[in-house]
Amino acid sequence: MKIIETKLKGCFILEPVKLGDKRGYFFESFNENTFQELTGAETRFVQDNQSFSAKGVLRGLHAQSGEHAQAKLVRVLEGRVLDVMVDARPDSVTLGQYETVELSAENNLQVFIPRGFLHGFVVLSDTATFFYKCDNFYHKDAEWGVRYDDPTLAIDWKLPQDELIISEKDKILPFWEK
Repeated sequence: MKIIETKLKGCFILEPVKLGDKRGYFFESFNENTFQELTGAETRFVQDNQSFSAKGVLRGLHAQSGEHAQAKLVRVLEGRVLDVMVDARPDSVTLGQYETVELSAENNLQVFIPRGFLHGFVVLSDTATFFYKCDNFYHKDAEWGVRYDDPTLAIDWKLPQDELIISEKDKILPFWEK
């Protein structure tokens, strides 16, 4: 597995070693020992989630706070998405900065997003199946977020505004405040 550190400290792109022949392919999508050795992140995942979405569906920007904060390891099983992570850690030198990575079933890239980050994605293909591991259980009362179209963050979602499909819950999230 190849690990690429992003400009956001503690946030990594993971590229698996894919072995293939005429029968198909095989790759190890997660190995706790390798992950901890290469990233230094001692994360124990306790919950897996999966979503299916149509083109233009934008989910985000979401996080959980306090003792319910979550680190995530995300990947795409089918289709293609633009994955977005925003550093929301108050003491971070990259507070308010974001990183984007295109994840697809073809490139098999994964992103590790540490606790304290906002996260979201938009589907670029006709459909996408998105999978993520979390190191803490979901807790509704700890959920918070920031509007996807926040002018301070100015995230380029790679699709025109009129093609985005956004939940009512996400449309009323507050704007970014440092």
